[in-house]
Amino acid sequence: MDALKANAASLEREIAWFGDVLATRFHAYFLHDGGPHDIRNHTPPDIGVDPSPFAQAVREHSMNFDERLVLILTLLPHVRPQALDLLFTANKNTERSYTEFGGWKGKNHAGLMPTCETAAFILAGDDLARRFEVLRLFDPEHFFSRYTILRLEQKIDGEPALSAALNVENDFLDRCTSGQQHKPDYSAGFPAKRITTQLDWSDLVLAPEVLEEIDNIRIWLKDGAQVMQRWHLDKSVKPGYRGLFYGPPGTGKTLTATLLGKATDVDVYRIDLSKIVSKYIGETEKNMANVFDQAQNKNWILFFDEADALFGKRTEGSSSNDRHANQEIAYLLQRIEDFPGVAILASNLKSNIDEAFSRRFQSAIYFPIPDALQRLRLWKNLFPQRRHLADDVNLEDLAEDNMLSGGALINVARYAAMRAERQGRQTISKDDLLRGIKKEFIKEGRTI
Repeated sequence: MDALKANAASLEREIAWFGDVLATRFHAYFLHDGGPHDIRNHTPPDIGVDPSPFAQAVREHSMNFDERLVLILTLLPHVRPQALDLLFTANKNTERSYTEFGGWKGKNHAGLMPTCETAAFILAGDDLARRFEVLRLFDPEHFFSRYTILRLEQKIDGEPALSAALNVENDFLDRCTSGQQHKPDYSAGFPAKRITTQLDWSDLVLAPEVLEEIDNIRIWLKDGAQVMQRWHLDKSVKPGYRGLFYGPPGTGKTLTATLLGKATDVDVYRIDLSKIVSKYIGETEKNMANVFDQAQNKNWILFFDEADALFGKRTEGSSSNDRHANQEIAYLLQRIEDFPGVAILASNLKSNIDEAFSRRFQSAIYFPIPDALQRLRLWKNLFPQRRHLADDVNLEDLAEDNMLSGGALINVARYAAMRAERQGRQTISKDDLLRGIKKEFIKEGRTI
């Protein structure tokens, strides 16, 4: 609540400053008599000791006059849309809006949505040299883009660059309004779901050599850039970390990715490949771009489960479908390689992944079916101190005799608990567990 109130007070001052600048631009542009004609006579509000998250963001990036004006212009449709109504002024000669004002109208929003042209008009008027200076604010290397603050959206290819819609990223908008951190959720434009777990590392049962490999990823997440600098490898090693988790289903690949995020306070997003892959040319690349663009400057783990569907082997065929598929893989390869965060691909078989991806993995970690000792640990994790188990249950025998993954054992425990509940019993019997094991074996095409 304190952040919200501080942001509101800070934005009120910024909006008042913007209003003065806009009024002065109109005075100067239409040669009105009297009044100031230089927008820079209006000094931006002092935010030197302002505690609001908005002011902190301005200070973080040492924003100058132009950058602060573009930022508040982009925020206005969300916080004070009527402040842009002056830009609806009609040109009496053409009986339509002024071309140089830019802007567009949304489907539901009645106010003006700014474009880069709107920013250029306010900052430069008809001064071409200043207009060219303003273009730098929308360069991909500017911190607006690099730190995912603003996003440009070109409505139609081939139109002037300044006609691009000027949008604020959701997480930055939340920071500057409610003060809360935005966590994107699954949508058509963001086909990824944040995954979490209540389990801990003690619940993950893996061989020591596998845990050692996983620890390398954990260290990278915590201190990767600094480690490379200390060893003078930062110029040779590209940012980001790419890993492959492969092995049978239920062996802990998803849990490991989630625990890595939990241990390092990093969000983990599982990519829904069914929503990424499209039969239409260019759509798969567009869907992937939506995910990577939002994740580009976030400290996220992107987890691609069942990655074979998207990162499979390229074909040798010459048909248009083959060329399209190969083009998709080449695009994905480039985005994965350029991604500065951690990307983890999960697959049942390593051989299903295109070799071009495999060569670029920093680690390829095999998750095997747990051995008897590991299975016993998993059983004991499911039923600590033999809680809810009948006297006829021998976990050592179950672990020794039944080769199942950790995920399968969870299914067995769930089935056994439901069967005992259905029959009104307070404990789970050996028969309950054996029946659950049999069901898992049948699913896997095996016999008990």
